[in-house]
Amino acid sequence: MKRPGNHMGMRHVALNVRDMASSEHFYVELLGMGVEWRPDPDNLYLSSGPDNLALHKTAAEQFDEAAQRLDHIGFFLATPEAVDEWFEFLKADGVRMRNEPRTHRDGARSFYCYDPDGVVVQVIYHPPVVVYETENRS
Repeated sequence: MKRPGNHMGMRHVALNVRDMASSEHFYVELLGMGVEWRPDPDNLYLSSGPDNLALHKTAAEQFDEAAQRLDHIGFFLATPEAVDEWFEFLKADGVRMRNEPRTHRDGARSFYCYDPDGVVVQVIYHPPVVVYETENRS
């Protein structure tokens, strides 16, 4: 099967954090990212324009100092239809899938799969990034 086309790059990282307030302070107040969406007290989505950082609170008893903090990485696409095309393409190549594509409450559409070492990879159409790209192309 032929690759559906180019993606928009890896512009999304999700981190497991112990203390949401401290993490928000670091990324928003110190590094200057803006709050994009706060669906609940345990999840926060930040952006500085062409990127997206998700913070997911992890219970203290589940937070291992030596463990990896990375929840997943994400590759952005220009349309929601491209998400479905990429899902079929990767699935046809034998990539292990975590879930089927779905549309999120904020209008994004995505699915998750695994890289060969088990890293979770999200393939996502995220409207604010597409708008940013459209408005800022030279």
